[in-house]
Amino acid sequence: MGTRADPAIVDEELETADPVILEVRERQPEANFTEGILYLRIVALNGSGHPWVDFLFELQSILNEPSTFGDGLSFDQIHTPSDFISCDSFARYDRELEPFDRLRFLDGHVDPLKRASFNFLITDFNPKPVFYLLQDPGIPAS
Repeated sequence: MGTRADPAIVDEELETADPVILEVRERQPEANFTEGILYLRIVALNGSGHPWVDFLFELQSILNEPSTFGDGLSFDQIHTPSDFISCDSFARYDRELEPFDRLRFLDGHVDPLKRASFNFLITDFNPKPVFYLLQDPGIPAS
């Protein structure tokens, strides 16, 4: 689990368009992520009542503080572009690697009560037993 062939899957419903934070914990010492690699698939149901017009993920080593250069976390920073990043509802993505670690999916939408599947690789070259993944669905401004 957490490998390219068998990604860790999080199936969730977001009931509002407010940002939420997912706490990611090391399950067992021999888990793949102790190697600093986690393939992740987030399957999110839009229960907010608003369409999502983009979707942002942000890595955090410390809760409510964006990841920094020295913490080792990234969205597959080694590969540019990354063939591990995809989404069935958005046509493209943008990564902001420094000074933050953010991944925004763009050029698409997710209607209320529909699902979006996000796939990406998280690398952590200073493996931590806990880190955080902020999820922030974007809704239309008006």
